[in-house]
Parts: sequence; structure tokens; C-alpha cells
Amino acid sequence: MLVDLKARLDEPAIRELFEYAMFADTDEDEVIEALDRYRKDQQLRAFGLESEGQIVAVIGYRRVEENKLDIKHLAVSPDQRGLGYGRGIILRTLELEKPQLVTVETDEEAVEFYRNIGFIIESLGEKYSGVERFKCTFETDF
Repeated sequence: MLVDLKARLDEPAIRELFEYAMFADTDEDEVIEALDRYRKDQQLRAFGLESEGQIVAVIGYRRVEENKLDIKHLAVSPDQRGLGYGRGIILRTLELEKPQLVTVETDEEAVEFYRNIGFIIESLGEKYSGVERFKCTFETDF
């Protein structure tokens, strides 16, 4: 089940999932700032995928235009990875929002995940020192 997390962003388990979605070298202040943006910005939305009473995945995104979503954060609990929760939270979000276009910028570690779902992948090059970034785009049937 997809659960709105705006009022639950202070819960340690949810905050930890958002930490997984950020760069490995992100400090706690950056995580707090990101979660604060979700609280304050009405265009930013945060949802969790609940399974057996626990949030196992989170997604944070911005509705850029009426028909476009830009995923900002996506993470699955480490002990739940490989079970389809990442794909599931994206599909449920698409059903809820019905965008025509979804974009996300990611790193080499996650690019195959998006490719396997059907996203078109474009290298952005070495956007940060030693880190290649990718733009992933998905057109829907909505």
C-alpha cells in the first residue's frame, strides 16, 4: 500500500530510508534539509510502500509540470532489495499521479534498475569528480 509520508518524515525508519536514497557522503544536516523541503514545498511529495505494517521503500518526487514527474529520491530497505518493492513503488506512484513523462538522475549503481523497468538511459558524463551520472526517462501511456 502507498502511504503519504509528509507527516511522518521525522520517524527514524523513514529518515533512514531517505538517507539510503542520497549520496553515501551525505551528512545528517543535508538529510534534514532535504526532508524539510518535502515538508514545506507543496510540489514535492513523499510516499512510502508499506508491507506487513512497515515502510519498506520510499519515493520522493516533484511534479514539474502537469504531465511530468521528476523523481528526487528512491530507496528500498537493504533487507528488502531484490523483491520488487522499488519497481512497485514506482508503478503505484505512476497510477496515483498519471504523468506522461518521468525523469530521474542517478548514478552507475542504480542505472540498471531503471533500465530494467523500461527507462531510457542517457549518460550525463562525470558530473561530480569521479562520478558518472545518468538521466533516466520513462514515457507512460496515461
